[in-house]
Amino acid sequence: MLTIVVIAIHVFVSLMLVLLILLHSGRGGGLSDMFGGVGAVAAGSTVVERNLDRITVAVAVIFAFTTVALALRL
Repeated sequence: MLTIVVIAIHVFVSLMLVLLILLHSGRGGGLSDMFGGVGAVAAGSTVVERNLDRITVAVAVIFAFTTVALALRL
């Protein structure tokens, strides 16, 4: 039963990780252009992009933990 829950979390987190990575800006554009570049600019990135970075890192850490949990379980 616990394995099924971890697999469900892993699938959800992996889909979220793909979505979040696709939202990041490339060489020009991305999420900041989608919102018209609104936000306080500091060190070349907007507040929205910095928050997106933090969320992406958090989701990536959860993904890593679920990967290890599944590897140890199986």
